[in-house]
Amino acid sequence: MLHLRLIVPADTTDEVVDLLESTVGTAHLAVLPGAARSPAGDLVLCDVAREAGDELIGALRRLGIDESGSIAIENTDLTLSAHADRAEEEAPGDGQDAVLWEELTEATHEESTFSVTYVSFLALATMLAACGVMLDNAVLIVGAMAVGPEFGPLAGVSTALVQRAPRLVARSLWALIGGFAVAMVITAGFSWLMDAVGLFDQSMIEADRPITGFIWQPDWMSFVVAFLAGIAGTLSLTSAKSGALIGVAISVTTVPAAANAAVAFSYSDYQQTIGSGQQLLANLGGIVLAGTLTLLAQKALLAARRRRTPRAGKPGASVGS
Repeated sequence: MLHLRLIVPADTTDEVVDLLESTVGTAHLAVLPGAARSPAGDLVLCDVAREAGDELIGALRRLGIDESGSIAIENTDLTLSAHADRAEEEAPGDGQDAVLWEELTEATHEESTFSVTYVSFLALATMLAACGVMLDNAVLIVGAMAVGPEFGPLAGVSTALVQRAPRLVARSLWALIGGFAVAMVITAGFSWLMDAVGLFDQSMIEADRPITGFIWQPDWMSFVVAFLAGIAGTLSLTSAKSGALIGVAISVTTVPAAANAAVAFSYSDYQQTIGSGQQLLANLGGIVLAGTLTLLAQKALLAARRRRTPRAGKPGASVGS
């Protein structure tokens, strides 16, 4: 269940209450007249099944509540109530399949910010991957994949394309392209430093690497893996399954490819630089394509379910059950 806390102008309260009462999947409606001080208005509390949340939030925004008052949403982990159980049964679909577009847009917006923290994590992941490449060490490669924060901007691009939000597209692309550019420059400098102190040498990058050699030799399987990972990652975001997102992070070769390109460039091995760049682009493109198609499919599925599910026949059909 989702818990809604609304600050509503007094002259709009009746309209909002009617909307909440007539929405399938709502329960536990409470109105506290005059309780809000900033902004001034009535405090309206309500629980709604997750699968009915997106449509309700959209209706509240069309009433202008986000401009004249406030809409706050919290995930409720446990609700012991027969009313809540009935509301979830009446709501169309399943909560695990529901997509809260406002929540997704906000989450990807935050994760797609070109910030010091974001660049630091990406640079550290790329340098860690550089160590894994030079040592042909799978453990370091997997660790670097898990540290990399690049899925946020990738999901931001997919979300923005589906939601037709050009600003979020630009913001996500800037975080993605700018972040990798800075991380690769830092990693090239790190490689030169490690070479200067005798920890890296050119023979390491040119040696046969049975474990990490695939990083600069992309093929169609690279794209297939990235595509599947993009689907899994998008589903993990829309269903709040963070554990699945970690699995996605260690299944695609974005950070290792960037690291291999930077290290190879520092040793003037342009063949590996180009191959690693192609691997990076194949993985990024596969994830964005998969994420976009997954979100479009989820959007179409939810729309079809809503068309098959009638709204409550009278005010209070869910709340008053």
